[in-house]
Amino acid sequence: MGADLISRAQAGDGEAFRALTEPHRRELQVHCYRMLGSFQDAEDVLQEALLAAWRGLGGFDGRASLRTWLYRIVTNRCLDALRSASRRPAKVWDIPGVEPPEPTRLGEVVWLEPYPDALLEGAIQVPLGPEARYEQTESISLAFVTALQVLPPRQLAVLVLRDVLGFRADEVADMLGVTVESVKSALKRARAGLQRRLTVADREPPPAAGSPAEDALVAKFVSAYESADIAALVALLTDDVFMSMPPLPLEYEGRDVVARFCADLFGSGRRFDLVPTRANGQPAFGAYLRAPTGIRHGTGLYVLALRGDRICAMTRFENSVLPSFGLPRSLPLPPETGMKLRRSPM
Repeated sequence: MGADLISRAQAGDGEAFRALTEPHRRELQVHCYRMLGSFQDAEDVLQEALLAAWRGLGGFDGRASLRTWLYRIVTNRCLDALRSASRRPAKVWDIPGVEPPEPTRLGEVVWLEPYPDALLEGAIQVPLGPEARYEQTESISLAFVTALQVLPPRQLAVLVLRDVLGFRADEVADMLGVTVESVKSALKRARAGLQRRLTVADREPPPAAGSPAEDALVAKFVSAYESADIAALVALLTDDVFMSMPPLPLEYEGRDVVARFCADLFGSGRRFDLVPTRANGQPAFGAYLRAPTGIRHGTGLYVLALRGDRICAMTRFENSVLPSFGLPRSLPLPPETGMKLRRSPM
């Protein structure tokens, strides 16, 4: 059946090509996302790569599997994008009436975007080579994807192909058109660079996704945030909690400065409703600012990283990412608010 589909696709049958590539589409999109750090960039590059695969299918000789051949095309398209990309520029603070605290530092990866969990189904339960070193769920986390982004392009590609997906060194060398020794050297440097960014040793693991422990912690966060209860919110944070807001470069590390940021935000009178979703295997929320009219306007998406029974990181993204999660730009009047407005005297 596979050989027949390939023959038909090579003869120009578009339906046969789609049947061949569709089973791999999600995992290839996740691969692009790990390499590029941007959901939109990943989708754009994947489309270009699949078009290149369609045009170049006549050159597929079956020496490697179709999946490996597709990874070769997609990886090299990602490398081209990384080398030539004018990445999304940093933005300046634009929330009126709120002056943020002095940041701990300025972030480098301002183009980072979240990846919807709804699209991960079937994408991270893929067959891995025997040399894969990371759990698939760990390798899609925001911390991991952010750490990848500061590696040089070839090191990034080698580490993802070898340690995340488990391709053999000779397969990776063939994909990238380099020697096996070059792959080994790049992998050694990439591992060292990643280790400097990911300090996860001896830390409590997060509660399992969807577990009662995760649900309880998330419920406490929602209650504290929606009621602007700073004391309750701070009690949920680790001492070294980290907060970032791409494409704003401002980054805050430590409970005190993150608490100060939230206090300034709530102190301006802003109040929010949170709508749950999931991103990068982590709890996430669409944040909706309550307006005097009762309509709530989407201001962004928060993604939480958990450690034990505490929150160790909060990442806030712009409202432009909400549609990718099936979230609306605004929420209608709550029913009780609508009743009050209708009963108000003219």
